[in-house]
Amino acid sequence: MELPSPDATVLTTPLRVLYLSQNPALIRRQLCGEPLSLNQAVPLRDDVSTDEITPVHIMSHYDDTLGDFAHSGLRCAGEDPIARRSLRQGGFQVLVAGRRYGKGSSREHSPTAEKLAGVRLVIAESFERIYRQNADNIGLFTSTDFNLLARIERGEKITVSDLVRGRDDLAASILLAGGLLRWGQQFLAAAHPPGAASNDKVISPLKSHQSESPRQDAVHQTLFEKILARHRLAAPFTPEQPQTGDGLFVQAEWRFIHEYYTGMADTLMRGALGEHFTLQRPEQIVVFEDHTSYVEESPAHVRGGLIANMHAMSRAQRDFAKRHGLRMHRTLTDAEVLQDDGSNVAGISHAMMTEHYALPGQVVVGTDSHTPHSGALGCVSFGVGTTDMANAFVTGAVRVRWTECVQVQLQGQMRPGVTAKDLMLHLLAMPWICEGHGVGKVFEFTGEGIAHLSTDERATLTNMCAELGGLTGIVAPDLETVRFLRERRGVDFLIEDWMHSDEDACFAHQMTLDLRMLQPMVARPGDPGQGLALSDLAERVKIDIAYGGSCTAGKREDFDHYHAVLAWGLKQGLKVPEGVQVFLQYGTTAVRDYCVSLGYDQIFAAMGVRILQPSCGACANCGPGSSTNPAQVTVSAINRNFPGRSGPGQVWLASPPTVMASALAGELLSFEALQRRFKAHGESEQVQR
Repeated sequence: MELPSPDATVLTTPLRVLYLSQNPALIRRQLCGEPLSLNQAVPLRDDVSTDEITPVHIMSHYDDTLGDFAHSGLRCAGEDPIARRSLRQGGFQVLVAGRRYGKGSSREHSPTAEKLAGVRLVIAESFERIYRQNADNIGLFTSTDFNLLARIERGEKITVSDLVRGRDDLAASILLAGGLLRWGQQFLAAAHPPGAASNDKVISPLKSHQSESPRQDAVHQTLFEKILARHRLAAPFTPEQPQTGDGLFVQAEWRFIHEYYTGMADTLMRGALGEHFTLQRPEQIVVFEDHTSYVEESPAHVRGGLIANMHAMSRAQRDFAKRHGLRMHRTLTDAEVLQDDGSNVAGISHAMMTEHYALPGQVVVGTDSHTPHSGALGCVSFGVGTTDMANAFVTGAVRVRWTECVQVQLQGQMRPGVTAKDLMLHLLAMPWICEGHGVGKVFEFTGEGIAHLSTDERATLTNMCAELGGLTGIVAPDLETVRFLRERRGVDFLIEDWMHSDEDACFAHQMTLDLRMLQPMVARPGDPGQGLALSDLAERVKIDIAYGGSCTAGKREDFDHYHAVLAWGLKQGLKVPEGVQVFLQYGTTAVRDYCVSLGYDQIFAAMGVRILQPSCGACANCGPGSSTNPAQVTVSAINRNFPGRSGPGQVWLASPPTVMASALAGELLSFEALQRRFKAHGESEQVQR
């Protein structure tokens, strides 16, 4: 395959440009045919999420139909200005937006929908890592060069060089090739671990970390850099000594995928390789069915008539796993649980990876932006898109960037009622993060404060690094890690001397947080970065739904909090106010079994809570607990609250104890404030809504 010349023309005028303005009326005017300039369209929409580009309920489509839905979930000033098919029918080749474009999930459906709708180039002030990498992988150009707009207006031709300027060599070469799968078929057959013979045609499995000795030349390195250096593969357009921003390939111990992506990945591989292809190291691939257990009760899927599509998607994944002999974990519906003999081990993919597979020092990749969950064990864990995973399946190589690390030093110990979720909502609201400086970076949580946090709480931190915009989050393994692996998994793990950042390692930025100063937090609807201390909330916010669960808040310790609040409420004679629905959804079967063994389920039942089996549910708008109309207000322990993420209503984010306290109060309230209110009203009175 011969790559096109960098001087080749990519875009020729006239081009239609759609400015994603914060003003929905301006977007509608452009859709009706009126051209606007950048000056007329500003301010542009920041933080356009993948939930808005391709709402989750249409992700069962991965053919040309997907182009009809591009940006059909975009919210501007409370309105939805882009209807189904309108972007495609408008004939726009260029989209323009503000900061952190494409934030959110790893769904490759978003750039694919844009490309199918006719878009060739997206210009934004900054891009989220996964979105931009997904766009590269399918040949959709992205740029932060706003000078291109003036050239487009003047009718100048735009070349490949113009569009890849400032990109690393690997990204530029992938774009030149028209996408990753085409590039990989030419260049990755000879990829090999450093030191291996360059004519090896198959990427050999890595040696066990337990038998490796530290690199003698490795000094002043972060833990992230050490792990990546040990997993780096020699491949074209990748440097021998990577520097910040360089693209490279690594070999992962674990690759995992779930049903929203498997059929799409299979289609990509069949198209590139034919019907009969083999997977590299299939014993290190895990398949999860964790998004479709409650699809019959998902308001968005029922309303859209997509139930049959979702079942077909699941069948395609099961067929793929059977065809290639892959291990697979299926979540069960309520009815199936009654017939289960207890042998089914299932749950949300990235939570399951931490409970059953990942180990310190490993590389773990999955088709979910919250894959960093396993960083709590000292792994480099990060999310990738469908094409990246398809390429990793058939070549064994995973694309990643050598990126800067941010050190988050934790001091002191959080007071009772304050959790890691409050810490993350506080961190997300900090100006440095809100301005987008964390995008693409690695967050390492250090300091004496980390020793006070359990692995479950650490997983909340690393999981929500996706909301920070980071590549991943990581905590160096310590005695708590050893305890978790032994007690939860029966693994006796020996921490090796190299498994930490060097004392003089270079961090691009350092943040220090005093855990003793933290308070219960909430985040206003629309974005996890809109956080504030609950005590600073001036208005009274009544709620209709309280939802606890998801990967972030469906762990054992999270359920300890749910139980503690509800058990206290039951003892005081409190009840959930009429009109408030309460849902709790386990993250894994191990969490469910833990709760049942301690009798938590009896307290939940006594308080009228609906219990949901382990899977992704309302968090991804694919199950009970999602809102059904815009007027509904939800308080939720999930990790993100982008428009439409959990239904059309307003979603406030909060910690597990705050969610349950709010359920009892019928309004946003911390557990501590609820206890004070009850005491003030007298023990014989019920807290009124």
